[in-house]
Amino acid sequence: MIEYTNILLFLIIGAGLSGVIVGASYLFSVKAADQEKVSVYECGFDPFGDSRKVFEVRFFLVGILFIIFDLEISFLFP
Repeated sequence: MIEYTNILLFLIIGAGLSGVIVGASYLFSVKAADQEKVSVYECGFDPFGDSRKVFEVRFFLVGILFIIFDLEISFLFP
């Protein structure tokens, strides 16, 4: 068991250091959002409608089929 003390020591140091880094980033981060960051868009106009629309399944099927056949074509050429 004495051979594993170095590994255990490195794991303890790594866990402690990662905890210190996460805690420091939480303490020193900016909590208030900037006015530019919470603005609607960079282009300057409000969105037309709700962004949570449900897409049709055909849209995703066409995308998946394109990826599959695009990969098949790439494997045809050496």
